[in-house]
Amino acid sequence: MSVPPHTSPRKGPGSGTNLRPETMTAVTARRYGGTEVLAIESVPTPTAAPGELLVRVLASSANALDWHLLSGTPLMVRLIMGLRAPKRLIPGADVAGIVEAVGEDVKGFSVGDAIFGESGGGAFADYAAVDATMVAVLPAGVDFEAAGATPVAGLTALQALRTHGKLKSGDRVLINGAAGGVGSFAIELARVLGASDITAVCSAGNAAQARALGATRVVDYAKEDFIAAGGPYDVARVLVRSATRCGFVR
Repeated sequence: MSVPPHTSPRKGPGSGTNLRPETMTAVTARRYGGTEVLAIESVPTPTAAPGELLVRVLASSANALDWHLLSGTPLMVRLIMGLRAPKRLIPGADVAGIVEAVGEDVKGFSVGDAIFGESGGGAFADYAAVDATMVAVLPAGVDFEAAGATPVAGLTALQALRTHGKLKSGDRVLINGAAGGVGSFAIELARVLGASDITAVCSAGNAAQARALGATRVVDYAKEDFIAAGGPYDVARVLVRSATRCGFVR
């Protein structure tokens, strides 16, 4: 689907009409598993509860987060999402689109606003009800596809670098897994935050991409020990596989 670029700081193309259809098309997952459990169904269109916005979804994207929630792995995911079957019917955390209805107690948004952000799920559908505190007005000049691919990976990278890694101007940064969603954003954000040297670790096939994003050095993990290659580092991305989480440490 081709989505027109966003040109207004407040209103997007096809501004909200506030005419909510009774049903919508959605990607659903009624049990845990891989892509084989996904189906396309007609389901009731959600409404905007207090504190929520009803968004007509124009773009979304799939993240590792969506995969873990879909597959129910690691098993601790099921303690939150449901032991035998997911409580959440419709996947999709990233969302970008047009506000169609505004719930009670919501301020700062109007019908027709172009927004993007994170949802608690439900973005793989025509409409999604999202927490108004988890989205923002889409900046002028940013298209919906780019906005729909930003929130989960982009926020993870930003929080990891700025909050947990406490990156400061002049720091030397090591980014392991630099070709993934979080890693790609991390290269760009590290540059914006003032890193003096950014070492990206990825495969040889992704080296050009890492350099284009701003890496000052690229290490092919298949040929070189990246720990010894260019250290010491002030901030490094680490993977904690037991919890399937990643973060940055000083």
